[in-house]
Amino acid sequence: MTRKREFNTDFAMEILDFDRLDAQAVAHDPFAHILLPRFVLPDALPGVVAALPEMRARGSFPIGALRLGPAARALVDGLEGLAFRRIIAAKFGLDLGGAPVMTTLRGNSGERDGQIHTDSSAKRVTILLYLNPGNGAAWARQDGCLRLLRNGTDLDDYAVEVPPTDGALLVFPNGPTTFHGHRQFVGKRYVIQMNYMTTSTKAKAEMRRHHVSAFVKRLTRAA
Repeated sequence: MTRKREFNTDFAMEILDFDRLDAQAVAHDPFAHILLPRFVLPDALPGVVAALPEMRARGSFPIGALRLGPAARALVDGLEGLAFRRIIAAKFGLDLGGAPVMTTLRGNSGERDGQIHTDSSAKRVTILLYLNPGNGAAWARQDGCLRLLRNGTDLDDYAVEVPPTDGALLVFPNGPTTFHGHRQFVGKRYVIQMNYMTTSTKAKAEMRRHHVSAFVKRLTRAA
């Protein structure tokens, strides 16, 4: 098992562009964040997408509850690995040593998704990695494109818009004014979300909830 983990971590270096991430500056409008298009190397992206599971249900599923092909598994290993953690900690001046990681995959967006919100205070940092083809008509219409907002009421008052395509990476520490959301999109929309969590009781409860929710959804789908 250890050897497999090491292999996948090495494989991740052929999938994720750590050098560009390390060189990328932190932006501050409307709040501190890093946006890096094509963090997944273009030559590797088709293999990663092909290694994702077909997802019929809505909602986010813990990575451990899903069957990933080798390329997708290696990508997740890279995100969860020490090199990525060190870069993010240095960029934002955070101590992330020992911070638990929660990684989920969402494959579909529904009518209720995208409403303006801030993430749970149990999530110290949010990492979003988008794995959809860049030629979709919906993205051209700005549907389903995440917006970083200047307030918690107006979806059109945004500083940054992120098309959910081609291996784009978005990272931001959470706070009371880190409002984000997107225009309604219904359909396939793959995004890996990883969070560095606090060690609070609330964080532990949230991680347990995700696993229980995934189990219930699998039972419902099987029925």
